[in-house]
Amino acid sequence: MTPLSSRDNARARRWHALARDARLRAREGSALLEGAHLLDAYLQAGGRPLAVLVSESGESSGEIAGLVRRAGLAPVRVSDALLRWIADARAPAGLAAEIALPQPRAAIAAARHAVFLDAIQDAGNVGAILRSAAAFGADTAVLGPGCADAWSPKTLRAGMGGHFALRVLEVADLPAALREFPGRLVCAVAAGGEAPASLELGGTLGWILGAEGQGVSQAAAALAAARASIPLAPGAESLNVAAAAAVLLYERWRQLNTRGARS
Repeated sequence: MTPLSSRDNARARRWHALARDARLRAREGSALLEGAHLLDAYLQAGGRPLAVLVSESGESSGEIAGLVRRAGLAPVRVSDALLRWIADARAPAGLAAEIALPQPRAAIAAARHAVFLDAIQDAGNVGAILRSAAAFGADTAVLGPGCADAWSPKTLRAGMGGHFALRVLEVADLPAALREFPGRLVCAVAAGGEAPASLELGGTLGWILGAEGQGVSQAAAALAAARASIPLAPGAESLNVAAAAAVLLYERWRQLNTRGARS
């Protein structure tokens, strides 16, 4: 069968738009994954893609062939040039897939370990935080106004599959979401907070993380029971927010696994 190659094809135009238009993703409730690793993570989490796109060069990959079989769908064959046009990545690795966005219910009230992101605009940082949150046992991620789109291709690539181990919510009112959380909230601040190792981080816990320049908004910070600052070497000003999140999330993980703290 001749691979799809025309940019004028309606399906191709739609996939191209899904990779670039957050409003379209929200309206249609779907997103585009790029690459074998993300599709594998999605399938392992029990997802079933709506469509799988395989390029001409991707057809020679045994890994991609195995993923397509597991997905249980007949792939849409596309030319290498068309996949490069559809995908957001500069060098897509032979595969893309359309997925339905998850619709978590009562996620904040049910959360036991959550991250709340306050106006973190960089997609790479948002994705890296979700990756660390999943790695260190968080179950929920809540993105407030001003955050990068959780389901953009760049955020998904940075998340490396972490999205599919979390309940991911995008909310219009972050303080309202924080008030719904049933546990203790800790706000990350660049300076003036307690060292994470000195805090008791067991139990139901939520982290409030803000953009590096402006930090957490006053309205969100006011709802925290504690503030945490990571001790740094003399002369160091601050950490990237994604790096700081990894340190904080690891500290809770360390406490739970070395002190026998109750989760």
